[in-house]
Amino acid sequence: MVVASGRSSRQVGAMAQHLAEKVKAEFGINARIEGLPQADWVLIDAGDVVVHLFRPEVRSFYNLEKMWSVEVPAGGPKTLPQTA
Repeated sequence: MVVASGRSSRQVGAMAQHLAEKVKAEFGINARIEGLPQADWVLIDAGDVVVHLFRPEVRSFYNLEKMWSVEVPAGGPKTLPQTA
């Protein structure tokens, strides 16, 4: 998964179209694109790779990176007892 930002809807849309063209030319894959008309958040599904392109405000609102962050509970990580 790739998460990236563009500075405007126009730039996000252009990045998405260019990336889809490159994927087609290099790998022969017709990537599926969602969200291109508004270009606030565009998802490009190229099979094994999924790309999320955002405008900065939309990226901070959805905060996808937080889904994969690890928060250590208070007191630190717990360890399981060892068995023989």
